[in-house]
Amino acid sequence: MPKSHFYIFKLKQFLLPFILILFTICLVIFSKTNLLAAKNGLALWVNSIVPSLFPFFVATELLSQTNFIYYLGRILNRVMKPIFNVRGEGSFAFIMGIISGYPVGAKIAANFRENHICSKEECERLLSFTNNSGPLFIIGTVGITMFGNSTIGFLLLITHILASITVGFAFRFWKFNSKTINETYASKAKKSDNISLSNLGAIIGNSITNSINTILLIGGFVVLFSVIISILQTSNLLSVLCNLIEPIFDLLYIPNTFILGFVSGIIELTNGLSVICNIPEKKLSINIIMASFMLGLGGISVLLQVWSTISKTDLSIKP
Repeated sequence: MPKSHFYIFKLKQFLLPFILILFTICLVIFSKTNLLAAKNGLALWVNSIVPSLFPFFVATELLSQTNFIYYLGRILNRVMKPIFNVRGEGSFAFIMGIISGYPVGAKIAANFRENHICSKEECERLLSFTNNSGPLFIIGTVGITMFGNSTIGFLLLITHILASITVGFAFRFWKFNSKTINETYASKAKKSDNISLSNLGAIIGNSITNSINTILLIGGFVVLFSVIISILQTSNLLSVLCNLIEPIFDLLYIPNTFILGFVSGIIELTNGLSVICNIPEKKLSINIIMASFMLGLGGISVLLQVWSTISKTDLSIKP
């Protein structure tokens, strides 16, 4: 092995441990601001995320134990297959992903894979366009609370859904020529026929348990990334990142006042949106376009939530 390749290998091997050690040191050095950031992240999780997402997680778990997905798939198969190259059952992931928000779409896609409802390629296509921000967050939090205008909230929601459909159509060609096993829903439907009032309590209990595990996972990410942003701000690393991408914003004729919100949103969506929506700009369209982009992207925090959700399956995060 050449010497240069050896050094690159050693660098990759020690990079992650070095980052984790540095993160631990920063937790101690900036403990005062980190504690406040962790409390704010926990408050955000308790007051906003749990009430809005937990009921949808339970409903999704309960519906997956019935034949509803099977019958919905039969009805919408003629729509889903030509447009998204996914069998009709995938419509459940798409609809619930739009109604409830991320990472519900990823959770349903992972459940589909574990229960052999859709093939691996179909579930990966679902991952690309079913992880959307919910209407409560877009209209309520972003539109009414941040922008102070419900019309902007509805505009963002419409563009968000249209963008999701566009991405889904583009990714219909993902692994288009792959040979997939023609998995069927027959076994699942037969299993669901056995559900009755006698085992309903057990099914509800399991649904709540699974939903609690998922909501705790999301809460952990929210608190963790709140602390990470606090460390970046306190250590001025966030300012350094802003300076690095300033030439790109100049090239695109975007005011530099948006850089901080953009970088923050790349890391954690809510913090970035809060900055972008409150920037006084004569051309409000720039604020709306940036907010729409951030909602579609989701940020590293949402991406890692999706990654952790599908970690127990053979699905790839690439799409």
